[in-house]
Amino acid sequence: MAGTLYLIPTPLGDSPLNTVLPEETRAVAKRLNHFVVEQAKTARAFLKQVGTERPIQQLHLAELNEHTRAEALDSLLAPLHDGHDVGLLSEAGCPAVADPGANLVRLAHRHGITVKPLVGPSSILLALMGSGLVGQRFAFHGYLPAKPEARAKAIRDLETRAQREDAAQVFIETPYRNTALLDTLLSVCRPDTQLSIAVDLTTAQEFIRTQSVTDWRKALPNLDKRPTVFLLWHA
Repeated sequence: MAGTLYLIPTPLGDSPLNTVLPEETRAVAKRLNHFVVEQAKTARAFLKQVGTERPIQQLHLAELNEHTRAEALDSLLAPLHDGHDVGLLSEAGCPAVADPGANLVRLAHRHGITVKPLVGPSSILLALMGSGLVGQRFAFHGYLPAKPEARAKAIRDLETRAQREDAAQVFIETPYRNTALLDTLLSVCRPDTQLSIAVDLTTAQEFIRTQSVTDWRKALPNLDKRPTVFLLWHA
């Protein structure tokens, strides 16, 4: 019988595990011996916090990231086919959401392997909850284009879509490009467009605020190298 692929959320920041991960989620991570991880170093640090039953050095960690070739995915399922349960870990938050782990989950379904997502922090849902924007209709777009012209066009398209569909538009950026993205938002968007910015969620430095583009232009938050979720909406 094949094992189960557990999707194990990880903290979004330096919060104590017991404040962001339920006991059951931590218990699963503690007992597993096989993991597929985005970065082995980060995963080991997380598993050390969890307190695994076996020494960290005896755990089997296979990496899956943006550089992993599609043909390598089958080998990552091998422990599952051998009857071992496997934990899928992302760098932060929920695996397989804006994360290469989705490719492994999709393949697991094709092979009839049981997939079990566990409870933990999702920066996307936490930001939407805290924004006060339209929670009934929203779309997540992942990362916007890095090139300035393409980024500006994408933002205009999202603003139009937000008004046409009366839906919040959610997106993220690599932390070191946050400032450039914010500058583009404030230069491209209409003055009355609502922009919500959620930073360092679940940590002591957490910051969430929703206001018009006009109001944001009066005072800018420091987003440099800080994990941030952006949301746009226009009535």
